[in-house]
Amino acid sequence: MSAGLLLITLDNSILYTALPTLTEEIGASPSQGLWIINAYPLVMAGLLLGAGTLGDRVGHQRMFLVGLVIFAAASLVAAFAPAPEVLIAARAVLAVGAASMMPATLALIRIAFTIERERNVAIAVWGSVALIGSALGPIVGGALLEHFWWGSVFLVNVPVAVIALLVVLKVAPHNDPDPSKTWDLLSSVQVMVAMVGLVFALKEVTKPGPSWPVVAAALVAAALGAITFTRRQSRLDHPLLDFSIFRNRAFAAGVLAAAFAMFAVGGIQLVTSQRYQLVEGLSPLEAGALVAAVAVGALPTGLLGGAFLHVVGLRTLIGGGLTVSTVGVVVTVTSFQSGLGWMIAGLALTGMGLGAAMSVASTAIVGNVPPRRAGMASSLEEVSYEFGSLTAVAILGSLLTAIYTSTITLPPGALAEAGDSLSGALSTSASDPGILEAAFTAFDHGYSVVMVVVAAVLATGAALTTALLWRYGPGSASSSYDSDH
Repeated sequence: MSAGLLLITLDNSILYTALPTLTEEIGASPSQGLWIINAYPLVMAGLLLGAGTLGDRVGHQRMFLVGLVIFAAASLVAAFAPAPEVLIAARAVLAVGAASMMPATLALIRIAFTIERERNVAIAVWGSVALIGSALGPIVGGALLEHFWWGSVFLVNVPVAVIALLVVLKVAPHNDPDPSKTWDLLSSVQVMVAMVGLVFALKEVTKPGPSWPVVAAALVAAALGAITFTRRQSRLDHPLLDFSIFRNRAFAAGVLAAAFAMFAVGGIQLVTSQRYQLVEGLSPLEAGALVAAVAVGALPTGLLGGAFLHVVGLRTLIGGGLTVSTVGVVVTVTSFQSGLGWMIAGLALTGMGLGAAMSVASTAIVGNVPPRRAGMASSLEEVSYEFGSLTAVAILGSLLTAIYTSTITLPPGALAEAGDSLSGALSTSASDPGILEAAFTAFDHGYSVVMVVVAAVLATGAALTTALLWRYGPGSASSSYDSDH
């Protein structure tokens, strides 16, 4: 199950280092580039709640296998997409396959491990893979681009999916379908409308010269989707989301921790990999290796967190982990112009904190709902993952562009394209040191602001989760449901 999750999370972040090369070769605009990334987490987040409940109904193993087939087919289309629009559509279909698989990975682990301490370790491995897969995506993308064309970052999914299909048939735990569970398509559509509206509004607000009528229309759509979804859930016998589960403070803290952590991972990887390719001239592989410092820091704390959760408690690992990651981002943003050593140290410290928080956030979520709600809880956790990632790309990517265009001071005679983006400055004025200096200065200013925003978000997450988990200190129980009965 963790191997399947690795495939999903790699694909979520593999484009961060590939984006500059991909947008140039396929002829995508900066806005299309962000949508190539965002189509995947946006569609996935909209479908995940329904996919978890559908898995309860038809069987999580079956959902996982169907998702693998869809994922492999969409990867083939994406690899050979002739235009940005086709690639965006293929990424959306990729998300359908991923949404089918992702809840099944955690739900089957929840079903297989009924002893709390064993389940804590198993879920810690799962949570660590989610974070590490996301962190390793840029380095895998960079390595592929060193030797192959941009489509290879999608084509690599196909053999991995085939191997995973064979292994799952052999070793995955079987679970019986529950035909009494119902799947409500309209609820999934309402969630999708709410999320698409919110992302459109965020992207429009943070770009230069926003259209306020578009912002208003997007917010109205988001509000209507959210309100109609909430009302519909209260009338359904088997809702996609039972809001009563949020009354458990550990569950609520786990959901928040997952969202805050993935916001940080997505934002840091997106802007850092771009900065070191475009400003410092690193190759995609070198930039990917740099941001992989997050994964290096996350691995030991992620595994140790699950093993020692019963001793140190949820509050220490989640609230404390997010606090450590905040310090790591501060170190990164205050020292990124002082050399790679401090930069790597800051990223590794960030990863240490995120690894501790993520490894036990999953336990806080699936261990504090009844086993019959395993699919719903798994889906909600992954919604928080994807929502964190897509809001990071939507907000921080647009914010970086907005700060660049509003602060750059070009010398006389510079082409207008140099003021639109750093890529435009490099392509039109590569031999003009005055233009390049202005472009690099503006981009670094935007990078600093974005990283400060990430630190502020993590600090907020640390405060909220610590408050929610105040009674979950050392030695406290992390799960309300210890068995599968």
